[in-house]
Amino acid sequence: MERQKLPHSQSALIYGIVSIVTACCCMGLPGLIFGLIGLNNSKKAMAIYNEDPSQYIGEGNANTGKITSIIGIVLGVIFVIQTIYSIASGNIEEQMELIKEAIEQAQ
Repeated sequence: MERQKLPHSQSALIYGIVSIVTACCCMGLPGLIFGLIGLNNSKKAMAIYNEDPSQYIGEGNANTGKITSIIGIVLGVIFVIQTIYSIASGNIEEQMELIKEAIEQAQ
């Protein structure tokens, strides 16, 4: 019997990677959202895999998607908390200036 690709495993991996990238580049919130979607897809994939492991391949993608999604969620939460703190303390202008200077130096 030919083994099939595990449903939701590839999307879990893609969402996990996207969550890390967007958490770092987009102030956290998109990374948090993509991380939760990736974690959900990973749980679906592992539930399907655990029903009949001999029928599916690709559980590694589901596990890696779970790990990258968790990393994206943690980074997203850190950036969201940091942004909320900056707004609440009135330091948002200083933070934006530092970001602009970093972008200008990178160019």
